[in-house]
Amino acid sequence: MQAFIKHTGLVATMDRSNVDTDQIIPKQFLKRIERTGFGQYLFYDWRFDESGTPNPNFELNRPEFAGASLLVARQNFGNGSSREHAVWALLDYGIRAVIAQSFADIFFNNCFKNGVLPVVLTESEVDHLHRAVAANPGYQVTVDLESLAVYDDQGFRASFSVDEFRRDCMLRGLDDIGLTLEHVDQINKFEARREKEWVS
Repeated sequence: MQAFIKHTGLVATMDRSNVDTDQIIPKQFLKRIERTGFGQYLFYDWRFDESGTPNPNFELNRPEFAGASLLVARQNFGNGSSREHAVWALLDYGIRAVIAQSFADIFFNNCFKNGVLPVVLTESEVDHLHRAVAANPGYQVTVDLESLAVYDDQGFRASFSVDEFRRDCMLRGLDDIGLTLEHVDQINKFEARREKEWVS
């Protein structure tokens, strides 16, 4: 998993609450067996019309949001079904952090397991970011996991909290497999002893 320490990037806004995982990655794309390549299908039913033509009214299709790596939404982002593919699609598209007032629990957990940082800010702080993006084309912020802060170069700064275990894993780029492999020596010793004592 790619570590997340501090990231500065272009901000895209999605002024919507209750964005569900069925919209983040529609069900017809879940047949893919890889964990990569989902970015092209992110928000597919909103990004494209029935003929596959980009919808000019959809937020991420706006030219000023091309290359955005930070997404600011509203309440209850990632609700709905528990598909991990939703986070894979965001990451593959290039989104490193999502800032919102709240997240659905399973989506929130999946973010930490895949290297996308979910940042919870207050309603007034999220409002400020939406206004800043509207007023400043090319608006960027820094999301700093070390200092637990979101800030820009215009004086805005907001603090957020992350469980210390999750924070440590993100800073070191450790998913569940990575955490397990930190104990590979002990695992190998156990397996050698098990084979000697129980199998032979």
